[in-house]
Amino acid sequence: MKMKASEQLQFLAKPQRRQDAKKTKKLFLCVFASLRLGETRCLAYSFLLRSCAVSLCVALYLLLAGCGAKGGEPDAKEGAPPPVQVEQEPNADLVKVDKPDQFPLATAATRSVAPELKVTGVVNVDVSRNVPVISLASGRVVEIRAKLGDSVTKGQLLMRVQSSDISGAFSDYRHAVADDVLAHAQLDRAQLLFDKGAIAKKDVEVAQDAEAKAKVDVETAQEHLRVLGADMNHPTATVDITAPISGVIVEQNVTNAGGVKTLDNSPNLFTIADLSSVWIMCDVYENDLANVHMGEQADIKLNAYPDRVFKGLIDNIGPILDPNLRTAKVRLQVQNPGTMRLGMFVTATFHGQTKQVRAVVPATAVLHLHDRDWVYVPNGGNTFRRVGVVGGAMVPPNLQEVTGINPGDRVVANALVLQNTAEQ
Repeated sequence: MKMKASEQLQFLAKPQRRQDAKKTKKLFLCVFASLRLGETRCLAYSFLLRSCAVSLCVALYLLLAGCGAKGGEPDAKEGAPPPVQVEQEPNADLVKVDKPDQFPLATAATRSVAPELKVTGVVNVDVSRNVPVISLASGRVVEIRAKLGDSVTKGQLLMRVQSSDISGAFSDYRHAVADDVLAHAQLDRAQLLFDKGAIAKKDVEVAQDAEAKAKVDVETAQEHLRVLGADMNHPTATVDITAPISGVIVEQNVTNAGGVKTLDNSPNLFTIADLSSVWIMCDVYENDLANVHMGEQADIKLNAYPDRVFKGLIDNIGPILDPNLRTAKVRLQVQNPGTMRLGMFVTATFHGQTKQVRAVVPATAVLHLHDRDWVYVPNGGNTFRRVGVVGGAMVPPNLQEVTGINPGDRVVANALVLQNTAEQ
């Protein structure tokens, strides 16, 4: 029987391996015999012999390990896993059709638009039109004619308060009037006596001074009553609280039979807001502040009335940023036709000063798939390539702005039909 060259080499190598193993065994026996002999000698020689014996054992172990490794190499190669096969997936952005003429193309048009910045905001009261209602006379509420949310006009009666301050002020006023009458009579009498030479000039001057002081006391008492809100024509202990401006009552802190205190640490009785003009406070990120300028107009849409557009004027850009949100407050002054209510959410659109050129395609050319917008463009031959775009505003008639292609590029006019054909 004939043997291959590799098999002949392995057959010849087996006796040689047996001889190497026998020699190694004899060498181990000699080493151990040397160790036993070294134990009968002095400690110095014993330590030296043991060190040499350990070194020889390590060298022999490494030699045998090397021989075993060489013999095991063919087995390691035979047990290696097969190489991984990678299959190439087809390009999902390419669509091949038999008749490309069935899908008409459209050319992206050019449209110049100003950049827009949309932010959210909240309707707030104009603080210059927010007026508190207070009472300088303390007492007890005897009647309330208005309540929270009512629309009132300037001078309208809101409530009545019975106050001891008013009764005391009227008492002071009556005393002042009586003193003034007496002082005037004494002055007339002194002047008559002086004309007859019965009294000296200084007595007349004293009477004149008393009469002047009495008039001052009367005027002071009258002013005190006016400050407290009393009606000079109806001297009663009840004071009427009226509306200082026309507007809507947005706050009420008083009830029937409740107490009314002075201004020290006491809340307003009512708060009336004139809502004919309101503020809209918008949050604008610091990166967008360069697109917002004082005096510019903004378009405002209410979430409650999305079909109506209001105009607002930028009259303040906050000088302080929110440290957490990194936004600044931008204030818009807006005339309220009666539909805006405090706290409403709005969307404000700021228009840039420089215009940008954008591509416009038919709305049917934009495919909405997997939360993204796509268009199909010719790729040569019978194939079309899908290109990702960002859909923008709708433009009449049935057009849409897109970002991601250039004006003049040709796209499939109906992307949905092409997509459905490719999936079949």
